[in-house]
Amino acid sequence: MQHIEQEFFIDSKFGKLLIGIKQNKIARISFNQPQNSLKGIKPKVVTSIENQLLEYFNGHRKDFQFEYYLNGTDFQKEVWEKLMEIPYGKTISYGKLAAQLGDVKKIRAVANAVGKNPIPILIPCHRVVGVKGALTGYVGGLAIKRQLIEIESNRQLGLF
Repeated sequence: MQHIEQEFFIDSKFGKLLIGIKQNKIARISFNQPQNSLKGIKPKVVTSIENQLLEYFNGHRKDFQFEYYLNGTDFQKEVWEKLMEIPYGKTISYGKLAAQLGDVKKIRAVANAVGKNPIPILIPCHRVVGVKGALTGYVGGLAIKRQLIEIESNRQLGLF
């Protein structure tokens, strides 16, 4: 795992999110992290993302403006960049994503890279679904993935 220079907790509709910063850029978002006694003034980049996430969760924002620091293989970075091209409110299957990346046979490698996305929500890995739109794994859990898709679709998908 990459060395994170600073960490801050922010409130979200999903509880506390841990925001990791490296070189004054967003480097990680983690769900369900135990809150340590982190102290200090949040840098502007964290305050900005906190405000943008609040707007997004309330249905008032469709995209994010932020600088990011990605630590991964070249292939992972290629997948993560492709994720940022998926339009708000749309989903894509792992197979179609693999095809867009040049080789449908790399579906498992693509799925693995999607699962290692260090900046969920901002890099919208929740928009990648299984065959016929089936919800599959998500770092924050399937309930959060479902809620993120509901936020973007402005419709209720029902309960599990």
